[in-house]
Amino acid sequence: MSSETNAKELLCELCRHFYQQGWVSGTGGGISIREGERIYMAPSGVQKERIRPEHLYELDREGQVVVAPEGDFKLSACAPLFLHAFDLRGAGVVIHSHSVHAMLATLVEGDEFRVTHLEMMKGIRDHGYHDELVVPILENTAHECDLADALADAMVRYPKTQAVLVRRHGVYVWGRDWVEAKTHAECYDYLFEAAVKMRQLGFDPARAPTR
Repeated sequence: MSSETNAKELLCELCRHFYQQGWVSGTGGGISIREGERIYMAPSGVQKERIRPEHLYELDREGQVVVAPEGDFKLSACAPLFLHAFDLRGAGVVIHSHSVHAMLATLVEGDEFRVTHLEMMKGIRDHGYHDELVVPILENTAHECDLADALADAMVRYPKTQAVLVRRHGVYVWGRDWVEAKTHAECYDYLFEAAVKMRQLGFDPARAPTR
């Protein structure tokens, strides 16, 4: 089986998994995989859990479409944002999640999500239990592609983050390969949910425990 076939089948499998997580319901969200000099991307506005390999777009490293699927498909509006993660962070996989936990986490005041002293932080590259984990929050726009410049700027200003939140929208998460990207996405989602629930209980998730 070729690496292209593997990448396409993996992308479809991950879409089904993320649908079960509630991250790409209602045709929302997306995912892209880089394999060498080729980028494979789920189309926009389709039921992600029903995507098949022949429905995927194939792009070159500059973002030009090399192979387009037959039928009534559109290139993902997330494409320019995915490309920034590939170019600026050397990502191998980028995930866009519409998780309700991510959306709720953006309702805090300010332009940053912060937590500390939570075990699942250790699943994020270069973070430990005693560290502070910070995720920038961008203001949402009417069109997804209009977020691209702000996302690139956040990636530069926050070199340690592996995710960027979008207010009342969702999150972009990446990793060096599919294993790290999936791990990051799941750990961030846990932390988003935990932070929201901690605040409901009167705890500040950004404050270290006193005992």
